Amino acid sequence: MKYIHWSIILLVVVLVTLFAANLYFGAVHIPASAVTDILLGGKGERPSWSFILWENRLPQAVTAVLSGAGLSASGLMLQTAFHNPLAGPSILGIDGGANLGVAIALLLLGGSFQAGTFSLSGFLLVIVAAMIGAWAIMALLIAFSHLLRSNTMLLITGVMIGYLTSSLISLLNYGATEEGVRSFMVWGLGSFANVTIDRLPAFCITMTIGLISALLLVKPLNALLLGEHYATNLGINVSRARTLLLFSTGLLTATSTAFCGPIAFVGLAVPHIARLILGSADHRTLLPATLLTGACLALLCNLISTVPHNSLIPINVITPILGAPVVIWVILRMKE
Repeated sequence: MKYIHWSIILLVVVLVTLFAANLYFGAVHIPASAVTDILLGGKGERPSWSFILWENRLPQAVTAVLSGAGLSASGLMLQTAFHNPLAGPSILGIDGGANLGVAIALLLLGGSFQAGTFSLSGFLLVIVAAMIGAWAIMALLIAFSHLLRSNTMLLITGVMIGYLTSSLISLLNYGATEEGVRSFMVWGLGSFANVTIDRLPAFCITMTIGLISALLLVKPLNALLLGEHYATNLGINVSRARTLLLFSTGLLTATSTAFCGPIAFVGLAVPHIARLILGSADHRTLLPATLLTGACLALLCNLISTVPHNSLIPINVITPILGAPVVIWVILRMKE
């Protein structure tokens, strides 16, 4: 237990260090003394430095923390509920629904929508479309969860929904304009920079609700580790717990995907990294450790993506490099 507590403390220290690094380092070089002065309320030597720090680096760092934590929590909950170490936020097709919504907005509607006096365009349309698509799939899954009592059948249904949304996206790509395809491809590469300072409050509130919902599921998740019958004998309403789990997972995945694009491998790999660090499957400590590890990994990826001067590397170019070895390790362990 003492080792677990020290591991949590170490993760907090790493998180704070990486968060600070995201503020001090970026595509534009700003002296460390100037960053410190601006953070303490000064104006800095150049107005552009204050703008970069408050309008760009700080929102990116906060977005990375919440997205990494949310996707990682989603992955842990799905792996526990479905007893599948390779389950992740994409396994149920929720992010596929978000992708389909954005594909309709960019490829079919051309990036703008108007109905009478009401109109949407640009990134606001992308967010709305992604949320509608993700929530539509989540509502469908919740309906199926009441019809299908087996987690395995629900898992297969989610995979089939994912295949269906992928086919529809391919069809939209086939008939879209070159500009629309490029816009959709750029969004699909993922970026924490999409959440600007004016969009940050809505993003933070929604992600916080999802994370609190996940933390409230610690007891049902521990019971589900030993199977649904054991959980029922402990007085857990499995059907209600599964609905809450789908709601929390859907909210976190939908919000992160809508604002940042589909971030790959974080939700799949991080829960295994957290288990390796703690050596425990108790969700009372594993879930907080997973949140911290996911936030640290997302901050590291964001730091790597922004450090090269005068260029930005897409997040989904970096996450597979860090996440794929973990997944391969899990597969090798399954074989053993």
